[in-house]
Amino acid sequence: MELKRVGVVRSPLTEREAAPKQGYEGAPEAWLEFDPAVADAVAGIGAGDELLVLTWLDRADRDVLRVHPRDDLGRPQQGVFTTRSSDRPNPIGLHRVRVLEADGLRLRVADLEALDGTPVVDVKPPLRGER
Repeated sequence: MELKRVGVVRSPLTEREAAPKQGYEGAPEAWLEFDPAVADAVAGIGAGDELLVLTWLDRADRDVLRVHPRDDLGRPQQGVFTTRSSDRPNPIGLHRVRVLEADGLRLRVADLEALDGTPVVDVKPPLRGER
């Protein structure tokens, strides 16, 4: 299995502790910077678009299998597959963002809670009720 980075997150968020749990919980604007090799794949994305951004959460702990949901020690531990914890065996992040600006190989987005330098592995439009 081979996973290739297609871009990187540029964000003022640099520490996990400072990042919101979900993008809609106060994430600052951020940029997605794409590699020139995938320039054709970015074609057609514009301001106002909603995207699902898949990232590789490179600072995650891949040995974690159980967590207290939302780091709330008052809640019983659950398996990570029932949570959105970044710590998991394959730390793939899934982020729903809104494009604010498209500038060549860069997209300024809202609602992205990923840390600065996080690798982007794919971008997809959300499903709109199709089955």
